[in-house]
Amino acid sequence: MRRAQITTAVALILAAAALCVTLSRSPLSLAGTNGVTGAARLATTPGNSSACQSGEALPRGTTAIRLSLETVIGPWVRVRVSEHGRLLSAGSQTAGWAAGAVTVPVGRLARAAPAATVCFSLGPSYKVVSLLGEQSAPARAAVARGKPLAGRVRVEYLAPGRRSWWSRASSVVEHLGFGHAGSGAAIPALAAALAVAVIALTVWLVLGGLVANCWICALVALLNAACWSILTPPFQVPDEPAHFAYVQRLAQTGTLPSSAGERYSAEERAALSGLNSSAVTLEPQVPSLSSEAEQAELASNLSLALDRRGDGEAGVAASEPPLYYALATIPYGLGSSGTVLDRLALMRLLSAVLAGLTALFAFLFIRETLPSSPWSWTVGALGVALAPLLAEMSGGVNPDALLYAVSAALLYCLARAFRRGLTPRVAAAIGLATAVGLLTKVNFLGLIPGVIVALAVLTVRARRAGRDDAWRSLATASALALAPLAVYVAANLLSDRPAFGVVANALSSTRHAGSALDEISYVWQLYLPKLPGMHSDFPGLVTTRDIWFNGYVGLFGWLDTMFPDWVYTVALVPAALIGALCVRALLAGRGTLRARAGELTVYLALAAGLMALVGAGSYLAFVGAGGALFEPRYLLPLMPLLGAALALSARGAGRRWRPAAGAAIVVLLLAHDVFAQLQVIARYYG
Repeated sequence: MRRAQITTAVALILAAAALCVTLSRSPLSLAGTNGVTGAARLATTPGNSSACQSGEALPRGTTAIRLSLETVIGPWVRVRVSEHGRLLSAGSQTAGWAAGAVTVPVGRLARAAPAATVCFSLGPSYKVVSLLGEQSAPARAAVARGKPLAGRVRVEYLAPGRRSWWSRASSVVEHLGFGHAGSGAAIPALAAALAVAVIALTVWLVLGGLVANCWICALVALLNAACWSILTPPFQVPDEPAHFAYVQRLAQTGTLPSSAGERYSAEERAALSGLNSSAVTLEPQVPSLSSEAEQAELASNLSLALDRRGDGEAGVAASEPPLYYALATIPYGLGSSGTVLDRLALMRLLSAVLAGLTALFAFLFIRETLPSSPWSWTVGALGVALAPLLAEMSGGVNPDALLYAVSAALLYCLARAFRRGLTPRVAAAIGLATAVGLLTKVNFLGLIPGVIVALAVLTVRARRAGRDDAWRSLATASALALAPLAVYVAANLLSDRPAFGVVANALSSTRHAGSALDEISYVWQLYLPKLPGMHSDFPGLVTTRDIWFNGYVGLFGWLDTMFPDWVYTVALVPAALIGALCVRALLAGRGTLRARAGELTVYLALAAGLMALVGAGSYLAFVGAGGALFEPRYLLPLMPLLGAALALSARGAGRRWRPAAGAAIVVLLLAHDVFAQLQVIARYYG
């Protein structure tokens, strides 16, 4: 106990010191541009290319260069700045960036360079890279392979500002009060109160010896997601405009969306316009609303009595099952007398409550899988509750929030069945969780193979144990899982709306795809290194790190908000230590693992099925025009498994150091969450 308290104190001091150092630094500010807009697509390249642009004026002190490049997931980028043939500065950015611009750190310029040439090279790329700028005469255009492009690429020059984050705090707080439901100092005050509550509850749990309390862990997750719901500007959670349109259509007309178009209701379009969403989304250099004039324009837009029904268009959300959206009509209705942003805020709170349920069921799952270590249940559950990516998604209007909760509930029910047998009651819970998942989001289909394997293993075990109700339990689970799904499919077949339209579209597009071996190779490489003989589908990328690890550590908003490149490298160290401790714990309990081989097979089947579904969907987008469907959030239904791994890592430290290791892991996770929030604040309000 004393070791844990000392470890907690030291870890908190180190985290506080890192926070103070970070806030004492001057953020990068825009020092100058080349005066070019980024509206035109000048050229596209598959990577392994370079271009140079002369006539650039770089300010003194420049330490980063932002290039207007656009792609699905970017290759490595190298920049060289020269003047009159003399190299002035250079730098590089590793692969894995996204959005419509890439910031490349370079050596500090000791003097201004009024007649410089900026050259940039791109590594091999997953998809084509677009160069954005504006058209110009050939004499002024960027040059690639000795030929002028259609114009000049937009380039921005960044340098440390003269004021630290501490001195800019009042400005950031003021900006945070714009563009939300309500405005003014109450918004940042509420966000700060929620953040302090999350920190206080987490520290209290750790100092109390990681007391096993599932309700406190659930409360931490709820408050954390609620805090993220305030920090993330309206409609800046991925696909939130489409999901809001779905809820609005259902609430206003009682009917489901009929089109994947993006012409939403006049009311929502007015809100998006007032929020300047089209400029903020995917453009990391564009902040959220930051002036009284912009706030006044938004308020004017929101005050208009505009149509809420729309034409039935709901973008990418149109073909999703309706359960989450039906639940979201409740807070939508409660805010019906308010503005769009009032209703959005209430709907986001529903998602935050679902985050609490996710952490609750994760705790219960870990309790079933690791029954002999009560203190480790809290470590794993807090690992779920404090995960920034889960909090961000569960702080927005998105069916992923319900998907995470029901997936955690399913895992808990399966773990309980393996501990206590497949009784009719547990079978009914498994069937109900499966039905809810199928009616929540198409991605849940990826877990179905694991559910089938689980029911088969559990039924065989029940029969061997002499249970007479084994077949009845199996029938109960199957009937409850399939009945609501059958009703939903039948209802869609009787209308003009295709049942599980995403699946239908995927199946229809398979005729344009490559061979089965090509698809298997692609899915393999999406997660693991390429094997000999495989064609490289991800040139220049180490997918395990560049997509999944880096994305989980920090890739927020519309994949346009990320940490500096060095953060992901540093994060590998604690991740490797935690992984090593987990492996040590597994080796120490290898006898138990053999006895629970059937249960572990089920968890592997659940993970493999979901990963295969994500990979197959991404492959169809890869061979088509879509680009990619491999965001790290798609694997968050497996968060309880990650929580169990964190709990095992704490156990892997040995009997004497287990509580101390658990305390260190929790404080590390808390620091990760806090710094992720600060990164989002810097992106939108800094």
